[in-house]
Amino acid sequence: MKKVKIGTRGSELALWQANYTKTLLEKQGCEVEIKVISTEGDRSQEWNTSFDKLEGKGFFTKEIEEALLNNEIDLAVHSHKDLPTISPDGLMIAGVSDREDPSDLLIIRKEAVDEKEKFNLKQKAIVGTSSSRRKAQLLAFRDDVEIKDMRGNVPTRIKKLLSGEYDAIMLAAAGVERLEIDLGDDLKVVKLSPQEFVPAPAQGVLAWQIREDDTSLEILIGKINNEDVQTRINLERRVLNLFEGGCQMPLGVYCESEMNEKDKYLFKIWVSKAEAWDKQPIQLYFESIFAYELPEKILEKINSITPQKVFITKTFREKDYLEKALKKLNFDVTAKSLIEFKQVEMHYLPISEWIFFSSKHAVRYFFNQKPKIGKVKFGCISKQTSAELRQYGHRADFIGQSTDTKMIGKQFSSLVGSAKVLFPVPKESMQSVQQQLSKNTINLVVYETLKQGIVVDTKTNIIVFTSPSNVDAFFEKNKWQEHYKAVAMGEATETALYRKGVRKPAKPITFDDLGLMHCILSLS
Repeated sequence: MKKVKIGTRGSELALWQANYTKTLLEKQGCEVEIKVISTEGDRSQEWNTSFDKLEGKGFFTKEIEEALLNNEIDLAVHSHKDLPTISPDGLMIAGVSDREDPSDLLIIRKEAVDEKEKFNLKQKAIVGTSSSRRKAQLLAFRDDVEIKDMRGNVPTRIKKLLSGEYDAIMLAAAGVERLEIDLGDDLKVVKLSPQEFVPAPAQGVLAWQIREDDTSLEILIGKINNEDVQTRINLERRVLNLFEGGCQMPLGVYCESEMNEKDKYLFKIWVSKAEAWDKQPIQLYFESIFAYELPEKILEKINSITPQKVFITKTFREKDYLEKALKKLNFDVTAKSLIEFKQVEMHYLPISEWIFFSSKHAVRYFFNQKPKIGKVKFGCISKQTSAELRQYGHRADFIGQSTDTKMIGKQFSSLVGSAKVLFPVPKESMQSVQQQLSKNTINLVVYETLKQGIVVDTKTNIIVFTSPSNVDAFFEKNKWQEHYKAVAMGEATETALYRKGVRKPAKPITFDDLGLMHCILSLS
């Protein structure tokens, strides 16, 4: 077997990637040599060049690819997200590595931590990143923060954070984990969910590039190639290719796959795309068993979205995301709950080991009465409910990960077993979660809902129903129009709409504003 010469950049992370590949090839019986090649992107570290004008446009790969074409090396190892979507003539991607964690990290100085705020980041923090994608998404969720560009490799960026130049910085989890960097006790690390904060296409994956005519090496790379990862990231990079934007475009694409009940692979794709780093991203979710059709569907949908008139049966607060995000996309939004809430006084507080909240209102009307709760654990039906819980100085020990309340009940039941659970509830609660637990549950009424007589403008295009009570209140004063499109928050709300003759409403995959955003934009 011939000796394989690997070409790589000289950064600490690039050398880790090259040595990782070297180890894989040596296990196949190869003799391997590593050659370090300086790229324009490396040299530009000394220039005042914005990183988003370099990443993904070949600045970190051009010289390595030229060495490959000139037979100076046999194999180029790249961070796949840095590669242009089309290889130069004569070169090909022969395989890809396993996928490291694709998430982005928000690394925060302890002085800048505020657990009551989104991403645990204090108000008006200075955040270091030069990625257009990260800027657009961070500002979408936290428009109060200040973005400050930063350059340098991973260790250099962390040193700049520790020196106080920034309150927080953003990095790819893969780079930090591969270098096994000890962030110590002075920094808080917040891992951002890739379904919420969408990573760059192919983030966390290595690409192995060879000459097209090197058949023997192609066969060898095939032995270490991860075909499942390759399928998923090919979909991500196909979306990038269709938009013809490179990484200057604030575009995040993330794909997962799972086997569905019919033993077929279901592909799920999350997308976040903005026109510029300081513009509101379009955020969408797609799924299909036909992987090949998804990228074109994504392109078509994003290009065809038009602002709509939307009514949301929810009264938003200043920091809530959905109303602000839709208005930034020029949607005509009316947000008004069709029900109002009245606190019900608690005359006593039952003793329990857990307290489970099925809504933000339950959290609010429970803690507004300043109960003396002692040492208990908390369960929440969703991220939004857990965020409300943090406003009162507590953190959830369980957070539901589904829009199916029965499924959440089963998941919670498997955790708590026979422990006694207190449920602060509205009057006439449906008790969907409680039904999945043992009989060791206590319902404590802390508020009741009262219907409001609100007439919805018939020119509305999309109506978002956030609860069964809002469904009932809507139909007391309004008739369903043929042109209306409905969004139902959860199974119980869908059932309430079904009883009123409304079939197949769109349903979010998460009980939060972002899940509703996905649905509204999918109907636009």
